[in-house]
Order: sequence, then structure tokens, then C-alpha cells
Amino acid sequence: MDVLDEYTGHTDPGGAAIRRDLGPLTISKVSVGPMDNNAYLLVCTATHEALLIDAANEPERIADLVGSGPDRPELRHLVTTHRHDDHWQALGAVAGMFQTRQIAHPLDAPSLPIPMDEVVEDGDTIAFGEIELEVIHLRGHTPGSIALLYRGADGPHLFTGDSLFPGGPGKTWSAEDFGSLVGDLEDRVFGPLPDETWFYPGHGDDSTLGRERPSLPEWKARGW
Repeated sequence: MDVLDEYTGHTDPGGAAIRRDLGPLTISKVSVGPMDNNAYLLVCTATHEALLIDAANEPERIADLVGSGPDRPELRHLVTTHRHDDHWQALGAVAGMFQTRQIAHPLDAPSLPIPMDEVVEDGDTIAFGEIELEVIHLRGHTPGSIALLYRGADGPHLFTGDSLFPGGPGKTWSAEDFGSLVGDLEDRVFGPLPDETWFYPGHGDDSTLGRERPSLPEWKARGW
């Protein structure tokens, strides 16, 4: 697989991956499967220990992203952001290939195709190598959807699953769920985090909180 070092936030299904170097951490993004799902490989540069966010589809391409040979990072952790099946089609295969430790929120874990080794709640921390990710529980798209926050020297980096996209929150199926998700996004994401926070969604292109923040009143008014 081609991996481009010019990070734009955009990937194409079946196309090259893109890699971002944050110093202590590299982030590689690839689009997999028919629904343009994003899988993210995070590598601690000090220890070469790695974590994968959403083994969504195409396990062979995900394995290619991890790489081969003596310089290949050691993939030890696999986080599933939520229980919808387009985000875990390759979960069993990737877990089997790399013998990863599986992680999800307890409310969504029972719906996943293999058992989780660890469940995480809002405010918990996931550590790999010298990197720590903070867990943010965002209720609404599914009961157990989570986002993962890395506080980099250049500002925060947030992996939002299907809870936040450029243009609005993820899909919900009732007014109650929509209110819950928007409330959590306001209280747990837009409230405490600055405009320069770069976020990485479960499908499509990246964005920043500053770019999306002016649209919050519009999202609340339209109800989706």
C-alpha cells in the first residue's frame, strides 16, 4: 500500500493511505470497505507500539498499512468506536493476525463479534507506548459510542467515530438520542476543547472544531 506523507485529511476508497507526523505520535488514515470507512493506525514513535481505531473492513489492506519486516510497528491494541457493523467487519481477522487487545465501551461491547479484553468509560485513559488517549463517551449515535482524545503539543487531536462529522453530528434515530448526542458534543467536546482541535471521523474527511463551531445553533435547530 502507498502511504503518502502529505496529510490532507482526505482519503479515497481503495486509494493510498496518508500519514501525519506529530513527533511523539504518527497517525495513518486509510479508507476501507464499500462505505468509505476510515481506519486509523496510531504509532508511538519512541516505542513503535501501535493502536488501531476501527478495524472496519478489508483486513488485508489494514495489515498492509501496519507493514512488514523488522521496522513494522507492534500492533497491540484495537479500539472499536461503536457497535455498528460497518465499523467491525475486519475486527476478528485483524485481532487474529496481530493478537491485539480489544477495547470498547461496555454498552456496545456485547454487540461486537468477538469478546472485548477491556471496556472503557468516559474519562478513562488508554495507553500504548508513551502515548495516552482519553476516552470521551458520546451518547446518541449508539449507547456506547466513544471518541478518543490525544493532547498533542500542537493542539488536541480527536477521533470521533460516527458521533461528529464535518457538517454535523452522526445519525440518530429519535429526538431523545439527538438531544443526548448534541448535549454531549457541547459539554464534552466543543465546551472544553479549543478551536484548533483537529478531529478525525469514522467516514470521509477531517475537520476542526473551530470550523464546525459556528454551525452548532443550526444543527440544534434542524434536529439532525
